[in-house]
Amino acid sequence: MATTHTASPAGKPKLHSQRKLRRTYFNRAFAAVYSLAILALVYHHVLALIQSKSFLSFSISISMLFADLILAFMWTTTQSYHMNPIVRQVYLENLEKVITSKEDFPGLDIFICTADPYKEPPLGVVNTALSVMAYDYPPEKLSVYVSDDGGSELTLFAFMEAAKFGRSWLPFCKQNNIVDRCPDAYFKSAYSSSSETQNIKEMYEKMRTKIESVMEKGKVTDEYITSEEEHEAFSIFQQESFTRQQHPSVIQVLLESGKDDKDRAGNSMPNLIYISREKSKSYPHHFKAGALNTLLRVSAVMTNAPIVLTLDCDMFSNDPKTVQSVLCYVMDPPDPAKLGYIQFPQMYHGLNKADIYGSEFKPLFQMNPVGMDGIKGPNYVGTGCFFNRRVFFGGPSSFVQPEIPELGPDFTVKEPLDSPLTKSRAHQVAACNYEDQTHWGSKIGFRYGSLVEDYYTGFRLLCEGWHSIFHHPKRPAFLGDIPISLHDVLSQNKRWCVGLLEVAFSKYSTITFGVKSMGFLASHGFTHIAFWPLWSIPITLYAFLPALALLNDICIFPKVSDPWFGLYAFLFLGAYGQECLDFILAGSSFERWRNDQRMWLIKGLTSYTFGTIEYITKIVGIASHGFNVTSKVIDDEQGKRYDQGIFEFGVASPMFVTLSMAAILNMVAFVYGLLKIKSLEGLFVEMFLAGFGVLNSLPIYEAMVLRGDKGKMPTKITLISASLSIFLYVSSIFILKI
Repeated sequence: MATTHTASPAGKPKLHSQRKLRRTYFNRAFAAVYSLAILALVYHHVLALIQSKSFLSFSISISMLFADLILAFMWTTTQSYHMNPIVRQVYLENLEKVITSKEDFPGLDIFICTADPYKEPPLGVVNTALSVMAYDYPPEKLSVYVSDDGGSELTLFAFMEAAKFGRSWLPFCKQNNIVDRCPDAYFKSAYSSSSETQNIKEMYEKMRTKIESVMEKGKVTDEYITSEEEHEAFSIFQQESFTRQQHPSVIQVLLESGKDDKDRAGNSMPNLIYISREKSKSYPHHFKAGALNTLLRVSAVMTNAPIVLTLDCDMFSNDPKTVQSVLCYVMDPPDPAKLGYIQFPQMYHGLNKADIYGSEFKPLFQMNPVGMDGIKGPNYVGTGCFFNRRVFFGGPSSFVQPEIPELGPDFTVKEPLDSPLTKSRAHQVAACNYEDQTHWGSKIGFRYGSLVEDYYTGFRLLCEGWHSIFHHPKRPAFLGDIPISLHDVLSQNKRWCVGLLEVAFSKYSTITFGVKSMGFLASHGFTHIAFWPLWSIPITLYAFLPALALLNDICIFPKVSDPWFGLYAFLFLGAYGQECLDFILAGSSFERWRNDQRMWLIKGLTSYTFGTIEYITKIVGIASHGFNVTSKVIDDEQGKRYDQGIFEFGVASPMFVTLSMAAILNMVAFVYGLLKIKSLEGLFVEMFLAGFGVLNSLPIYEAMVLRGDKGKMPTKITLISASLSIFLYVSSIFILKI
């Protein structure tokens, strides 16, 4: 690797450096050769169109040309990630020379969002909050804000208990130099047992039991309320008019470092604030982005720290010194006027060895950001991101003044958190109609207009002139949960597809607005993500058309002896080979790459397709399902099957119909080819693609025929898919006779 050290002012210790990957030059050479091969393929398709002698051959040729043009477009957009990839390194030992006292640490506001106590259990959210409250950071400079969009007394109760437990947990971690500061993760690890540890564990189990008991009852009964303050806090939830969809704002200061909130060692505790923004059926809500903007405003009037961390409710801290890594960039920024945010990769615990669902999303969260970091900077992925608060108020050289000065990034908070003035301001800015006639969501704060508000916000911020940094430490900074059923994985992906298309075809499209605002190469990287759903077209055509051609003895690809066959072989092996090499160089395994590729094909037939359909129905005015929270609840039997690498189907989802149809049709075509075709020379590519489809469908065949557990493919789906496959085959025969 070639090393480039970031320059620091004279006499100031170097806090970070960056390195360009040497394979950059190979990537560029390969891109040039592969691009020529794509042009040759387009020429071949055009030639086939000109030479078409029937409507059928013309239809097949135009379909394959269309599919290959989309594949070429999507491959081209990925090349942005290969042109200038860089990796970064920080020097924590030098930070101590720059920061010499607590006053030198900038304030940090941490935002954690949750929306449904039954899909996102409060105990998990509590673990996330405790893990960041225990950062190796001056507690007086640290504030944790929890947004509860479910408006649930269950979540508030859980955090009241967390505040009590935190008084023992935080000093325990710091005095014993504990690295795993998420309580649940720590007690599941091989920790050193001692009387102190056992005492802390008993306290945690007591807290867990109380929270789970309240969850089972569905409400906080008097036996769990220990003070008049707690009774008053819960009284608002007891009102008949209070519902999840309609209620006033709820803001509770659970810990305040400036008061007498001390831990058992006598040290200050971080601020801990519970917020449930006002809800009204008369006002539309902007889902997570709206909650984040509420947190941005409420935190501004209460603490207004210059650094803001956004964190998913299930994404706990895995390294207590993460903020110090961030400060290495903040204290010595590569481009002081333009550093907008530092993004850490999303990483997960609990993945099975093979990662059967490709839940690691290694290209999206770990590999591609390395490439974007060398251009304009990585995108914001919704969690594990440290923002410069100034980034939410216009571009580096164009400040957008908020409607009241207290919301500006330079406002100094002088009042205590629980003072009447501060509470009044906080409730004011948490009102559901506060954003009326303001720039919030358009020019200020997190941006509205897409279900993937994180992608959209990051894109808009970089278009405004901000730069970002991707920091990927050896020890993951954060670890999160993953869905363990195929339906949850695909449903989440489908929601992303709808949101991405909302950006792709908006006035802020990456291929128009993006090119003008951030340049061709950077916008190309964003374009690849925005047009993810386009994968559905070539994947669907390649899943069905070659199999139907094989069943009807029609040759739609070059014969093995044809010189054009070598071109197809190079394009297939080149694309897959480069992806596999990148995976392995990124520290993954061949098995995980293979499963990631299988999931890419599965998503093309399911979530990409259905996400596109949902987007189309939405723009023509047909109601869609909107935002659904992905369940974080893990069923024991599902968990066992996942750990064994067994696919979880279980529900009669329409998305499984197209998937099963492709599996059935390719199996029949492959068997037919083996039994009926005497020479493979003419239909080798068709046979290869059918066999490739069969290989990738092995978990589907197992779920259809061999399994009897609850995670098998529902019989209803199997019968429907088989019937539609027969209909599709008969229709192809009928078309041939016309």
